[in-house]
Amino acid sequence: MKKRSDKQQDLDKLQATLGTVSTVILSTFKGIKVEEDTRLRRAVEAVGGKYQVVKNTLAERAGAGTQAESLLKDLTGTNSIAYTSSDPVALAKALTKFAKDVPAFQFKAGLVEGRVVSILEIQQLARLPSKEELISKIMFMLNAPAQRVASTINAVSRSLAVVVNEAVKENKFSQS
Repeated sequence: MKKRSDKQQDLDKLQATLGTVSTVILSTFKGIKVEEDTRLRRAVEAVGGKYQVVKNTLAERAGAGTQAESLLKDLTGTNSIAYTSSDPVALAKALTKFAKDVPAFQFKAGLVEGRVVSILEIQQLARLPSKEELISKIMFMLNAPAQRVASTINAVSRSLAVVVNEAVKENKFSQS
């Protein structure tokens, strides 16, 4: 049994963490095996997040005064939270993939950038391209016009070279 001071430390630590994260996804973990839980924790950590099983009273008290307050209020049943301060899409993708593989893992709700979102919105978030994919697409779109300009300039000089070469062959530049 934990001492009161240990519980207070857990509360303070979770409250400080919830005060800095931008995304929190609430789920239930009932029926998940230990190996599956370990796999889930690794998947979440791989995308820069954290996964934690929480007692309902601890979650509610830790959420007080943070963006997650409304999400963590009046919890019932067995609950866990996954959270990140970096990429919400990557976290949603990791959790959604795990939920497909392990039906016992169920979403309850989420908080993304200060806004409470539904289970459906979490799944839609998971279908978005990742941050890296979006950056790659933007870079391609920015680079494409420059490539076309370079191709056009090269085509002009190439055409000029062909014309000059044909003129030389036909002795158009000979001095009379």
